Amino acid sequence: MNDDDLKVAPGSHVQLDAIDPRHTAHLGNEESARAGLAEDAEAINDLQDRLYAEGTRSLLIILQGMDTSGKDGTIRGVFNIVGPLGVTVSAFREPTPEELAHDFLWRAHIVCPRRGTIGIFNRSYYEDVLIGRVRQLAPASAILHRYDNINAFEKMLTHNGTTILKFMLHISKEEQKERLQERLDTPDKNWKFRISDLDDRKRWQEFMEAYEIMLSNCSTDWAPWYVIPADRKWARNAAIARIVRKTLETMAPEYPKFDEHLASVKID
Repeated sequence: MNDDDLKVAPGSHVQLDAIDPRHTAHLGNEESARAGLAEDAEAINDLQDRLYAEGTRSLLIILQGMDTSGKDGTIRGVFNIVGPLGVTVSAFREPTPEELAHDFLWRAHIVCPRRGTIGIFNRSYYEDVLIGRVRQLAPASAILHRYDNINAFEKMLTHNGTTILKFMLHISKEEQKERLQERLDTPDKNWKFRISDLDDRKRWQEFMEAYEIMLSNCSTDWAPWYVIPADRKWARNAAIARIVRKTLETMAPEYPKFDEHLASVKID
């Protein structure tokens, strides 16, 4: 398995139970993967600096996954040394009355990354076809239309200079059990536990089906989904860092050319 094997091919039928959440063989051993992560983080920082200076394009990174899948941990582990001016993080929780008064994409559009920056979505508008589907928060016909709405929205973003990467953090139900228990047993993690997590856990299979439908309908050439085995935190971070680095290298941002007229300027 390599990075391309993690990418969901457009139009394919995704079966999450065929993907091992503990798979790490594509990364080698843990020591080498951690070393690679450190190198990739440094490279991402350099490339982001160039992206910021260039100021003409942006990168949007979407993180989706079940509770405890590691969205916060991914942000810390992959982007911890990136300059704060060039990165924004937006978390999507239950919609506010103001957000509900608009279309479901409105709250995401207003926080999409501006040119020169990397924007990270901790959850996203995909909640509206995941939770929306499982909890039946909208009619089935409306959910069906949202897949097309999302694909069109993402194409519009790419036409305006935004490259999009989407990562589904794939953990097992067994791993989630351990992480939820750790939140209950560890005082400085108690605040993360919500009783609603247990309600969603009871509907695990429904959520897996919703994810499969989402991945199958919304992985496109212009905004691909990657299914990241996430039971091993080090493997999750290493895989995502490698893909982000390669994507930025393909974008190849450059520092603006120096104005030759300034070469003669002397600072007193």
